[in-house]
Amino acid sequence: MTGVPQQATLADDREWAFDAVKSVSRTFALSIELLDEPMTSWVCTGYLLCRTADTIEDEPTLSLTRRAELLDTFDAMLAAEDETTVEDFLAEVEPVRPTDGGDDWTVLDQTDRIVRLWQSFPDPVQNGMRSITREMATGMADILRRHENNDGLRLESLDELEEYCWYVAGTVGQLFMNLQAAQADPDDPSPDPEDARAFALLLQLVNIAKDVRADWAEENNVYLPGEWLAQEGLEHEAVADPTESTAVARVVTRVVDQAADYASGAQRYLATVPEEDGGGLLEATALPYLLALGTIRELRDRTVDAVEQPDAVKLDREEVEVLFAEADDGFTRDQVQELATQIRASPYHEQ
Repeated sequence: MTGVPQQATLADDREWAFDAVKSVSRTFALSIELLDEPMTSWVCTGYLLCRTADTIEDEPTLSLTRRAELLDTFDAMLAAEDETTVEDFLAEVEPVRPTDGGDDWTVLDQTDRIVRLWQSFPDPVQNGMRSITREMATGMADILRRHENNDGLRLESLDELEEYCWYVAGTVGQLFMNLQAAQADPDDPSPDPEDARAFALLLQLVNIAKDVRADWAEENNVYLPGEWLAQEGLEHEAVADPTESTAVARVVTRVVDQAADYASGAQRYLATVPEEDGGGLLEATALPYLLALGTIRELRDRTVDAVEQPDAVKLDREEVEVLFAEADDGFTRDQVQELATQIRASPYHEQ
């Protein structure tokens, strides 16, 4: 790709980027607030690059084929050897941009600012972001093309669900690893890629379970494995059938169980994140882990609610605020595991 014309200062772009993250993901914004510079700017920018790809992949007004084509152009824009520019990407997006795309599309409209920030970083950081974001975009495009005869995604197996989760969230976890490596002490332990994968799958499978109704209602996507639904005598469309809520909830429970199985690997991953002089990285990665464990706790008794109502299952705001305050004070690895045990048992703010 070629360079982006300077239209604002990098300081302006950084300030905009932090506000942009808050507008599209309050939860991820909490993690970013726990980081120190330069990691704050790196993670913020890397997240927005990934979010741009995710916005395209999720857009229900576009055919799956058109989404895949836009992701191809986004990938080409990031490729060092390609001449596709950010202007080319935005020009291709403009005719199909939804009229009211919300905050996600407002951020995508400013892809030039995201790219300008990215290009300002040291080469190892740029390359770490490039490889992961390209893997995300091309992986998403492959899955979209696989389902291009449907109006939305209808995943068929656990393997396909976990493949999807990797491209959506695992690549973001790998982004953290790459950025950690860019400023790591040679004596720091290196995370096992399988443990990093477990960390990412834990987070995303929890999202799949709690958002099953919202994903259907807002994006026309069903991520519950068709094979598991079939074992209950159901098809994907049953997620919207109120007479089948209990049966669909049993499938959601299996997704929750699968997420919980990855908690031990996620714990091992966190054991490699620096406690001291890590720039807040332990706190930023441990917080979503703890929130995921709390959401699993809530889902155990409320899977039917997740099936029947969008956004029905989430942590109490007070619990989130108390956990953020704990993270803001600083974590040790031992403290993270103590908190994990407490959160699994009951809402932390009520203890």
